[in-house]
Amino acid sequence: MVFEPPQRLLRALGENRRSGSEGADGADGWLEKLPELARQAVEQRELTVERVQAPGGRSSLVVLVRQADGTPAVLKLAPDRARPESERAALAHWDGRGAVRLLNPGDAHGVLLLERLHPDVSVRTLPEAKALLEAAGTLRRLWVEPPAGQVFETVGERTGRQAEAMRAAVAEGAGGGAGGGAEVGALVDAALAARDELLAKPPETRLLHGTFRQSKVLAGERTPWLAVGPDPVVGECAFDLARLVRDRVEDLIASPSGASITRRRVKRLAESLEVDQERLRGWTLFRAVESGVRAGRVGRPRDAELLLEFAGWV
Repeated sequence: MVFEPPQRLLRALGENRRSGSEGADGADGWLEKLPELARQAVEQRELTVERVQAPGGRSSLVVLVRQADGTPAVLKLAPDRARPESERAALAHWDGRGAVRLLNPGDAHGVLLLERLHPDVSVRTLPEAKALLEAAGTLRRLWVEPPAGQVFETVGERTGRQAEAMRAAVAEGAGGGAGGGAEVGALVDAALAARDELLAKPPETRLLHGTFRQSKVLAGERTPWLAVGPDPVVGECAFDLARLVRDRVEDLIASPSGASITRRRVKRLAESLEVDQERLRGWTLFRAVESGVRAGRVGRPRDAELLLEFAGWV
């Protein structure tokens, strides 16, 4: 079988290259070797390939396979820049509680064998209110104490890199998005100030999914919904929840009452998951601005505009 990387993966790696993202050069080398890496992974584990999942992920090749005994599974291959070993450690620690189960905890670097979920059925397919409820319930199960001797990034470390990239983008005039440079600069200043304040006194330290959103929660067999694709980090729960606040941002922007819906969503999610509302608002602002500036920097002006307009409501 020819293991052709999906276009979504190729686009994402191209964006990393344009933005000067850490590890982008290594990912290019990984992409060149990917067909052979996939063939080796399949042969060594005696897997039968069904198909490459498309559109798949933005940082990995996902292949639907069957194990030697016929059990369906998913083979995932990712470059070092996607931190696959961090994902492995988190999935092993969760051990199927709220997340997809890892089937090869001690396997080769960059190769993950996972239980098969329903890849085309995420909570995003549900009506909005139901989707938020199910997604929030899944997220709650993931917030556990980090393992002893944990190997994960902290929220401070990850957002520190992002903050430097935001400052550089604004200095280069590459922030893109809604309004002129001064408006984007003001949003960046507000986001950076919020980050500094939030990091001063974090209320708890938990293992977090890191990139949680509705499309990261898939239908399963042993439980209705399970999270996939973590980029785990340790820190406060509000950081994880913040990305969920802006789910379906295009619908929010299109609504004449989008700003008020956003504020109600912050309040409802904070109350349902017992997270401080102002801390959730602060991390929602930071993460929306960071994503918007990054989108502008890599040549996605429409996404940048939507995200920065949303950030202005927060």
